[in-house]
Amino acid sequence: MKNESRATGKPGSTAGADTDPNKGGKVQAVDQKTSDDETLPREERERLWRIENAEAIAEQNEYVAKHGLPFAKYRQF
Repeated sequence: MKNESRATGKPGSTAGADTDPNKGGKVQAVDQKTSDDETLPREERERLWRIENAEAIAEQNEYVAKHGLPFAKYRQF
């Protein structure tokens, strides 16, 4: 017996790539955070970004302090 959930590709078929976002169909994602952030001034968005990413920034700075810059020997300046 055929798998009924698969798209057949025949005209009139209701299932297909258009309804599955993983198959390249045109599905528009809505990101509420982006629309809210767009209303804030640039400086405020930057400040919030720094607060949200403070831990990752600190870890990266610690790594560079311990190991030096990656590929530093290839720098031309």
